[in-house]
Amino acid sequence: MTDLFAREILPASTWNAAHAVDRITLDYEGRHRRRYRYRADGGLGFVLDLAQTTLLHDGDGVKLDDGRIVLVQAAPEALVAVTASDTDALVKLAWHIGNRHLPAQLSSERILIRDDAVIVDMLRGLGARVEKIVAPFTPERGAYAHAHDDHQAPAHPFVFVAGQAHGH
Repeated sequence: MTDLFAREILPASTWNAAHAVDRITLDYEGRHRRRYRYRADGGLGFVLDLAQTTLLHDGDGVKLDDGRIVLVQAAPEALVAVTASDTDALVKLAWHIGNRHLPAQLSSERILIRDDAVIVDMLRGLGARVEKIVAPFTPERGAYAHAHDDHQAPAHPFVFVAGQAHGH
């Protein structure tokens, strides 16, 4: 049997998810790939084969070479919701998280990070309120991520870690 390949990602807002033939539920690591063999939740197998490492977002479509589309679903994972007494304190916490090179999902109300006991203790020591939650995790993309999508960036991928872009 010939492998099905997926070489195109359809952003969540650009296609109708009702047309998906299958779905694939992945955590953050599983959604951050360039080339990988997947088995979708309904059993459909395919090889993701992209030009560069890409973060697949919840609701994106993976377009197979035969035209069918597989829905990407972000799997819930163990996270910590970090909050603070005010915006200034939250910004300072974001700086400390970024200074430790941690992927972070940012909003004006909270910062989501992966659960890590050492980091949680550090954040509490800095005055943060922390709550363990289970939710999908989609950390911020760096400034260079958009250039990658346009094939105009350097050959190595970048990831945003709360305030800093880093090549990996």
